[in-house]
Parts: sequence; C-alpha cells; structure tokens
Amino acid sequence: MESNRQKKIAVILQQDLVDVLQRAASEGGMKGVIISVSKVSVTVDLSIAKVYLSIFPNKEAGELLKGIRSNTPLIRHELAQRTRHQLRRMPTLEFFIDDSLEYIDNIERSLKGEEDPIKDEDLLGRRKKS
Repeated sequence: MESNRQKKIAVILQQDLVDVLQRAASEGGMKGVIISVSKVSVTVDLSIAKVYLSIFPNKEAGELLKGIRSNTPLIRHELAQRTRHQLRRMPTLEFFIDDSLEYIDNIERSLKGEEDPIKDEDLLGRRKKS
C-alpha cells in the first residue's frame, strides 16, 4: 500500500512528465503521435519511479520507448528542474508501455463477435502465444 508521500510524488511526476514528453514530441516533429502517462508508481524509499506510458498509434510504441529510454537522463534533469522546490532527490525513472487500452479493445472485439475462434482456428493459436 502506497503512503501519502508516495502518492503525492507520483502525481507531481505524472503531471510534469506529461508536459515534458508532449513538448519533446511536438518539438521533435512527431505529428499524430500521442504520448500519455497513464500511471506513475514510486518505491517506498522514493528512489525509483516506474512510469507507464500509453502511446498512440501502437505501431510506433516500441521505437518511441527506445528513444525515451535513451533520453532518460535528459528527462530526469528536466523534471528535477521543475520539481526542485518540491523534491530533494529526483527518483530514477524506469519507462514501460501500458498496453491496457489494447487489451480492453481486444476484449471488446471478442465480445462483439468480431473475432470468432471457432471459425478462425489461427486466432486461438495467437492467443495462446500471448
């Protein structure tokens, strides 16, 4: 269970990360790409922050995640500048893809009957591998 301090730091980081990543995307010339920070969780000792990103369109998510991970020191420095009056130390940032929206979309398609594993046997094989 997260403490109040962990929750407050997570909210602060989430708000500032959205600004930093959206600005970097627009300045980098990536049009039509939406990057949102869906969740930030901070460890008990406040040293590591796990950041979950939703990237649209999904096909560019892997490449963008590599770019974000390679620029983590710059992002961390920018966040430290923004939160210098609120945090003593900036946690180490770890970035992950949040694929919950894609998972929900797959469930909705299955419930609507758009995918029928009985008629399409290949579909069942793909689900077992995932």
